[in-house]
Amino acid sequence: MKLLIRIFFKTLRAILGPILLFVDWITRPKGIVRPEPQQRSVDARTQSLVLYHFPTCPFCIKTRRAIQRLSLNIEMRDTRHDPQHRQALLAGGGKAQVPCLQITGTDGRSTWMYESGDIVAYLKREFGST
Repeated sequence: MKLLIRIFFKTLRAILGPILLFVDWITRPKGIVRPEPQQRSVDARTQSLVLYHFPTCPFCIKTRRAIQRLSLNIEMRDTRHDPQHRQALLAGGGKAQVPCLQITGTDGRSTWMYESGDIVAYLKREFGST
């Protein structure tokens, strides 16, 4: 029974994943436009951020759309297709849940933020005003 359920969900992801990516691609939001000095400052601040994600995860898509809307240059690490990124997420954050935003402080310590709603709220709070 477990095998049938696993096969069902794997098939469902294989069908819905490309559809989700296509819809995301054709409805991609435009990013905000900042003056060049301000955008450089934002880019410098985003150097301490890394988003761990799966390409077809709906919650990851929500988070990536917020990043696009806010014109943020955040490194993306695909934990589904790169075992090293998955291991780094497990070692640092303690679980393989995505999306997860790694926020590295000036002291070199990292905070691991899970939950797409929390990540989007953080990004809006930190980078939303122009």
